[in-house]
Amino acid sequence: MDYEALKEDLRKTYDAKAEAREHMEDHLWKQHERARFAEHLREAGSSTLLEIGAGHGVSGRHFADEGYAVTCIDLSPEMIGYCRAKGLTAEVMDFNELAFGDASFDAVFGMNTLLHVPRAELPGILDEVRRVLAPGGLFYWGQYGGKDSEGVWPDDRYEPKRFFSLMTVETISAVAAERFEVLDVVAREPDYTELEYHGLVLRRN
Repeated sequence: MDYEALKEDLRKTYDAKAEAREHMEDHLWKQHERARFAEHLREAGSSTLLEIGAGHGVSGRHFADEGYAVTCIDLSPEMIGYCRAKGLTAEVMDFNELAFGDASFDAVFGMNTLLHVPRAELPGILDEVRRVLAPGGLFYWGQYGGKDSEGVWPDDRYEPKRFFSLMTVETISAVAAERFEVLDVVAREPDYTELEYHGLVLRRN
């Protein structure tokens, strides 16, 4: 699998859909997940947060409004444009090569973004997330799953069609535990996607 070609397809896909996604409904369960993570951030005394795969900046804006110093990154220049339009600090960046120093952030937030990463590439990206987290820093890793599979979805309505790597809650929890302390796991019932959603709150040891 050519990971660089896969990422270029994702960039094209999300550039093309940026305006449509800007007008999508912000589902209530996503708001609940952000609030759940924010509770952990308050308990930990966090102040700086990096959002990976920030999309059009809905989550980033939420955490900025909560008082956190937020930095957003995404592969898609069009998405980053929407983040900046919301007043967010945002950069086009690949999260397997984070251009930040070690221990730069108190927290990292990623919702439905690592599910586009092939399983073989995931360890390196998780190492990067861990590297930029301060000791004791928190990482929210949330994504659709419920089954173990990966590949381009032939029925995807987006073009180029997107690659998805899905995991069961047992698998994603085990992968997370190789590099982080698992503090909390929520498994949400399938929604319109017919997939479960798994939200993990993790801590760097």
